[in-house]
Amino acid sequence: MDDYIFTLSDRVVRQPVTYENRFGIALSGDLYVSKDFDESGSLPALVVGAPYGGVKEQGPGIYANELAQRGYVVLTFDPSYNGYSEGVPRRISSPELFVEDFHAGVDFLGNLEGVDRERIGVIGICGSGGFGLSAAQVDPRIRAVATVSMYDISRMHAEGFAGSLDEKTRRANLDMMARQRWEDAASGRPKLSPRGSPLQIDEETPAIGCEFGEFYSRPRGYHPNSTTQFTLSSSMAFMNFPMLDKLSWIAPRPILLVMGEEAHSRYFSEDIYAAAAEPKELYVVPAANHVDLYDRTDLIPFDKLVDFFNDALR
Repeated sequence: MDDYIFTLSDRVVRQPVTYENRFGIALSGDLYVSKDFDESGSLPALVVGAPYGGVKEQGPGIYANELAQRGYVVLTFDPSYNGYSEGVPRRISSPELFVEDFHAGVDFLGNLEGVDRERIGVIGICGSGGFGLSAAQVDPRIRAVATVSMYDISRMHAEGFAGSLDEKTRRANLDMMARQRWEDAASGRPKLSPRGSPLQIDEETPAIGCEFGEFYSRPRGYHPNSTTQFTLSSSMAFMNFPMLDKLSWIAPRPILLVMGEEAHSRYFSEDIYAAAAEPKELYVVPAANHVDLYDRTDLIPFDKLVDFFNDALR
């Protein structure tokens, strides 16, 4: 149970933890604290969520490793039914479950010695940006939210990337998934979606596929628990339940949206910025694409994130 894609700082202690969400699913997490962490103190804390299809040993750990050195207690976790967290059948994806996992992280941190439960924030990378925002809409314990390379997974499934899903194709997809449920029920083995990160990359591979494949399917970001596949029928729930229709409820708690200048996903952050209430900020990282902000420590704006949370959680 290792395979972390980064080297832990000698100034940080990482402790494996297990805790349950409200569905009774045991989540596998890592708690990061500085080596001089004092349980009698009262530090701010952050929950960091993985990209959609990712796990805690990848990008979330990179963020936690840095932010623990900056005075934060940081929790990373594998989503329900994925990674080392419990739940069967494996690789289910669910808007309610993945949002609930953020609430459960706040539950855990708020009962931890040495943490000020009134100073808990969330960082969501890629799909977790949407899940973290959705959790904050109804959970005032989340005092501030930062998203990085955000994706709205419900919108993506319902509309296709950049609204590319036409009505005829949507109906055909729903019919295919509905029939697949009969096959899944008969076999007891839910069919998985195609990989979001292709194993083979050539000149015919779409640019977005190349970007994800060069991370998840190469040594740079590879982890055996991160196949970027979910059960095929999981898409139906995301298509049916929009997650971000109550953004105004987050105010007056602040939102920071971080995106790469060259990110294919930037329209998600731009649209959330337009829809959200103040206080909010859209921060653009020059020359960065979507996946660069998963692991490129020379591009990830840690100083900006620290300034944001230091101000929001003071």
